[in-house]
Amino acid sequence: MENDKISLVTEDGLRVDGRKLDELRPVKIEVGVLANADGSAFIQQGKSKLLVAVYGPRELHPRHLALPDKALIRCRYHMAPFSVEERKSPAPSRREIELSKIIREALEPAILVDRFPRTSIDIFIEVLEADGGTRCAAVTAASVALAHAGIPMRDLVAACAVGKVDGKIVVDLCDAEDKYGEVDMPVAYMPNKKVVTLLQMDGILTREEFDEAFKKAISACEKIYEFQLNALKKHLSIIEEVKEEESNG
Repeated sequence: MENDKISLVTEDGLRVDGRKLDELRPVKIEVGVLANADGSAFIQQGKSKLLVAVYGPRELHPRHLALPDKALIRCRYHMAPFSVEERKSPAPSRREIELSKIIREALEPAILVDRFPRTSIDIFIEVLEADGGTRCAAVTAASVALAHAGIPMRDLVAACAVGKVDGKIVVDLCDAEDKYGEVDMPVAYMPNKKVVTLLQMDGILTREEFDEAFKKAISACEKIYEFQLNALKKHLSIIEEVKEEESNG
């Protein structure tokens, strides 16, 4: 199909999945889903589903990689072979290696790495189902998993992609919009600190369009931040209930 034959936004301003231009896909975040990890989280954003496990801070092997003044952050982003329509090779692709680096760099400013010299903090991200926006969902879920692991952080990092589709600025791109839209712009943000930790752009925007897209991205990140906080609060309340029941029992 040619791009000009695909209509992604109706005359009424509705997108292919029925959302408004500035509407997020449904977001669901669960904390503590893996018993054997120090911290873990599951996120479902639209049809995209990701699982994140965090280990550390722990002794680093091989030891020659250790940094004398801070922890080494290692991140592995991997798409399961069944996560996309056409089965992908389980071997890490160049894109997965690149996204692993991007996600690590988006998260590192939030982590107080100087408190854990000569250690490693390892983040493992598994994409179970991909429908666009997986790098942003990965940052969002990994941030929650780091908090669940008890790793000191300056703030949570929330992420969301904005883009340009059929000439209109839209929030939280799905797979079709990512593939056939004109622009994709992922943004990661620490809402309390008001610090942007990731800003990429694939495509061309005018200055006015960029300003509009950036404002919508920050607003979307602030909404996702609320989902992160609520998920962590829910997990803590469940732990407190279990402890109370044990003490009463």
